[in-house]
Amino acid sequence: MITPYDDNYFMKKALQEAEAAFDKGEIPVGAIIVVENRIIARSHNLTELLNDVTAHAEMQAITAASNFLGGKYLHNCILYVTLEPCQMCAGALYWSQISKIVYGASDETRGFKSMGTQLHPKTKVIEGVMANEASDLLKRFFIQKRNLN
Repeated sequence: MITPYDDNYFMKKALQEAEAAFDKGEIPVGAIIVVENRIIARSHNLTELLNDVTAHAEMQAITAASNFLGGKYLHNCILYVTLEPCQMCAGALYWSQISKIVYGASDETRGFKSMGTQLHPKTKVIEGVMANEASDLLKRFFIQKRNLN
């Protein structure tokens, strides 16, 4: 029998990915995708390393999960991401038909909600899970970035 984990457990895993991004000088956003209590994809921002504006954590996770599942739809999957997805990522999540999105910190200026971007009608959203930890990591990153310049 599979023991169910809670949202905090999986968000901690996403935060570990965000820390990996931080260590690489990337904006610290991490994501994991879970199906039936099993992590099938993990990723973090790679925009600087890959010199690719689309290499957001969510985009990398969608690709990895699709490859793992052998199909383009992420039915019965849950995305845990440390920052509210932007409109680009929300669009990709719409097309993937992911079942649920759980995110930590809100992005008041670039998040999908503030931009009016729609998710798939069947996608459930939970916001604010470990938001303080995710927000603190982002703040630390940008303070460090400003101090280096």
